[in-house]
Amino acid sequence: MTHLIDTHCHLDRLEDVPAALDLARQSGVGGMTTIGTRLSHAAKQIDLTRYDTPELRVWCAIGTHPDHAHQEAQKSAEEIAALAEPECVIGIGESGLDYFHGGPDVKAAQQQSFRAHIGAARLTGLPLVIHAREADRDVVAILQDEHEAHGAFPFLLHCFASGRELAKAALDLGGYLSFSGLLTFPKCENIREVAREAPMERILVETDSPFLAPVPKRGKPNTPGFVAYTAARLAQERGVSEQEIAERTTANFHRLFQRAA
Repeated sequence: MTHLIDTHCHLDRLEDVPAALDLARQSGVGGMTTIGTRLSHAAKQIDLTRYDTPELRVWCAIGTHPDHAHQEAQKSAEEIAALAEPECVIGIGESGLDYFHGGPDVKAAQQQSFRAHIGAARLTGLPLVIHAREADRDVVAILQDEHEAHGAFPFLLHCFASGRELAKAALDLGGYLSFSGLLTFPKCENIREVAREAPMERILVETDSPFLAPVPKRGKPNTPGFVAYTAARLAQERGVSEQEIAERTTANFHRLFQRAA
């Protein structure tokens, strides 16, 4: 039986990591990626991979979340790539654009950081984990500009929360889409529509824990084991078995995150 992979979680934000890992094992999870939100904390993400075992893999990604781009010292693509040298680091990010907070000065810092992370993904060959919130147009513009100017790079739109336009642009550039507990929320039909239509070979599942716990766990802290609820809803929307979703999303994960051997 194929185990699920929680493509995106924040183990550093969980109150009891060992308990969360035990629940993940019981829930049919075979691996997870703990995601960085500040490059200055990259060592903490790397240290969390000490929980890695053959039965439950724990990898990490390193990067600066756009909400912190104006607070962290800007780093070059080369500096970010150097931080990603350990084999347990399988991705760059999360990075991207989030215009929910801040003004024009924050947007400029986010865009600069986003482009540096893209450069690091290109230098390392590691996929970029992209956060996009209320900034779809600029995310698309930067992705297209970087592809045209410097060539392709692997990337994933995590916790997909937008509509067809962003999804199509990402897929056209070779990107992947990851679906979180939002897929189960009653008001998120636009996300379910994208989940039904996206190519099966380009979709992944995640928790973004401890945030966005899926139905029927809404209102509780999210945890990697709850990725099973999102996978079940994805199977329902696609009209396939939960085992097929596990097999396909896990295969997609390993195709994208090639260092996760």
